[in-house]
Amino acid sequence: MDLKVFGEVVVTLLVIMDPPGMVPIFVAMTGTMAPRDRHRAAWQAVCLALGVIILFAVAGQNILEYLHVDLPALQGAGGLLLIMIALELLTGKTDGPTDHSTSNIALVPLGTPLLAGPGAIVATMLFVQRADGASDYVAVYSGIIAAMLVVWLVLRYCGVVVKVLRPGGIEVLTRIAGLLLAAIAVQLIADAVFAFVDSYRAGGG
Repeated sequence: MDLKVFGEVVVTLLVIMDPPGMVPIFVAMTGTMAPRDRHRAAWQAVCLALGVIILFAVAGQNILEYLHVDLPALQGAGGLLLIMIALELLTGKTDGPTDHSTSNIALVPLGTPLLAGPGAIVATMLFVQRADGASDYVAVYSGIIAAMLVVWLVLRYCGVVVKVLRPGGIEVLTRIAGLLLAAIAVQLIADAVFAFVDSYRAGGG
């Protein structure tokens, strides 16, 4: 296994997914849940993100070409989805901590598009395209798994933050997380628009 490629994959994915930055959003969305439900949400989110990233690593280009979808479109869709979630956090109109909502939160927006978002997908696809030989492929996929393990550890043990903040602090953090999510969503949409414009200009339109 090529340790240099492994390190590049781990560092790149961790920078993109930003586990410390995920903590306030994760706590805001799961802070009222029982510890067991919160741990399950972390596990489900990471498993889904891992599955999505590996799927796109293996067949991402073929999937996008078959659906006639460009990466900027994927980026814009992720931004619109995050805006919906951000509005729920800002207005406080979220579902109660039931088993059903636990699963939903883990899948959307935590698993995707926050963890397995356009940035992580594109980075992974590029690493796979650059891979040369079995050792590089092993390094890329091992790096993906290692990065997701770090994310899971951060989310799994963020219960300390919940204990410190208590319900009042979690309420404040929820509003802040909503604002952060809204900013991330606007940035995703803006990047998608600029990418479409650049593509249109490059095409001579």
